[in-house]
Amino acid sequence: MKREQIDQRYKWRLEDIIPSDEVWEEEFAKLAKYGDELAAFDGALKDRDSVLRCLKLDDEASLCAERIYVFSAMRRDENVGDPAAQKRCDRAETAMVRLSERTSFVTPQLIALGEAKLAELAADPDFKDYDYMLRSLIRTARHTLSPSEEKLLAMTGSFADTAQDAFRMLDNADIKFAPYVDSTGEEVRLTHGIYGVKMHSPVREDRKKAFECMHGAFRDNVNTIAALYSGNVKKDLFYSRARKYASCLDRATSREDVPRTVYDRLVECVEKNIPLLSRYLELRRNRLGLDELHMYDLHVPIVEDAELELEYEDACKLVKQGLAPLGEEYGKLLDRAFNEGWIDVCENEGKRSGAYSWGAYGTHPYVLLNYQKTTSEIFTIAHELGHAMHSYHSDGAQPYPKAGYTIFVAEIASTVNETLMLCHLLEKYGGDKAMREYLLSYMLDMFRTTVFRQTQFAQFELAAHELAERDEPLSAETFCDLYYDLNRKYYAGEHVVNDELIRYEWSRIPHFYTSFYVYKYATGLISAVCIADRILKEGKPAVEDYKKFLSAGGSMPPVEIIKLAGVDLTSSEPFDKAMGVFADFLARLEG
Repeated sequence: MKREQIDQRYKWRLEDIIPSDEVWEEEFAKLAKYGDELAAFDGALKDRDSVLRCLKLDDEASLCAERIYVFSAMRRDENVGDPAAQKRCDRAETAMVRLSERTSFVTPQLIALGEAKLAELAADPDFKDYDYMLRSLIRTARHTLSPSEEKLLAMTGSFADTAQDAFRMLDNADIKFAPYVDSTGEEVRLTHGIYGVKMHSPVREDRKKAFECMHGAFRDNVNTIAALYSGNVKKDLFYSRARKYASCLDRATSREDVPRTVYDRLVECVEKNIPLLSRYLELRRNRLGLDELHMYDLHVPIVEDAELELEYEDACKLVKQGLAPLGEEYGKLLDRAFNEGWIDVCENEGKRSGAYSWGAYGTHPYVLLNYQKTTSEIFTIAHELGHAMHSYHSDGAQPYPKAGYTIFVAEIASTVNETLMLCHLLEKYGGDKAMREYLLSYMLDMFRTTVFRQTQFAQFELAAHELAERDEPLSAETFCDLYYDLNRKYYAGEHVVNDELIRYEWSRIPHFYTSFYVYKYATGLISAVCIADRILKEGKPAVEDYKKFLSAGGSMPPVEIIKLAGVDLTSSEPFDKAMGVFADFLARLEG
């Protein structure tokens, strides 16, 4: 479907960020002026007044840059093949890099003030918007380079994301899926959205053909993709070595002020519970009546005729019902999202695949969907609105320098919503044996895809980065062998078949280009399960604590922010509790 054929009520309203192309050009022109004004502070950050003026001006410039980039990138995502949209997005990105270059002196010159001065400024009431940032500078001072070196690193921003950008274009615009004929005799032209539908098909041959079509296309491009991913890994290695981190993972966790022990504890917990996953896979095989469980049998519901095939409006009503435990105010915000141009709903030709929530400070958040009538897509609505409401509360409660939350906490609100939705659906449809069993299996698959699968992904990208750290060669064969070995480790069992094409699955995962992102899905679900359980059991007090979490933005270390909602990831309790939930749901389905 072409975009102009879609009703306006199913499109987001980007004019709320920037009202017109003419205004965008005016905002774009401001960035160069901001750069000139900020450059005047180079070498002049000697006292509190100059520092404060510089930081406030930098906020103005950063927000201007954020607005023009978010607008142009979201406009591009409406049709990634639109040359004009690509050009405008490139201009915005280039301007942001240029601004970053011209302000690269700020951090090293602040650090040069010394720990005592930074601590003094952090305690100054006039610097309350910057206190956490200043304390973070003290913490990371040894990883900050000289002003000239920082400027050089900032200049690399103009090409640092080339691998990710090239993969995005290949994934969304250029990769070709060979048409095939399905079980109804119709020709199928696969897209990412249609693939998700086909993998839920009760017809096994249709699932197999879709699986082979999707992974075959990426296999045919695997050498190009391996070169792109290798470049992304080497970029991470360059920055880690330049900033004197012990490893790429240490750099990633340190930048977010997260103890590496959280990552290590997750991997340890998940590996210990792989037998639970194997038990579920065996149950799935039996319920599907299969001799062998293939990789294309992992998404189909194990209960026939239990799929919720809802029109978008009905799906929205159901989401609002499911999130009712979060209170009346939350429900009113959902109404605004559904009715005031926050959401881009339908798949169209050239539109970016998948779903996300994004936006710019000072305007409401946005959600991109490619809605299909499946239960999974209903959960996607709830998931992305969790992100949106997190941003809405953080932006509303925090000043601009503290509003942006780190990726580490970014997946928690979305997964709280999914968990609450699942509990609601179990209550709403629990009297129907087929639906109850379907929902139990859905929860188990959410654990499989969000905890087990994302941890598997995390182990893959860590192993890839460790190869680079040892200066070992990176190639398509290396990546495929590495991924296949991990897949066999996770999907073990006498009756489980690790199809040869699964070797290429790594090559179609966009999140690998945002390194060490995927494990946060797993810690996010673990946190969310504990938070949702508390909300359902304790009601208003837990909701109030959860709102503190939503409103904290990036005002303190992420682990401390999660503690506001009653979850301590520095202990083993939430990990054990989450796996206990998985085991409980598995036992209920087995019973």
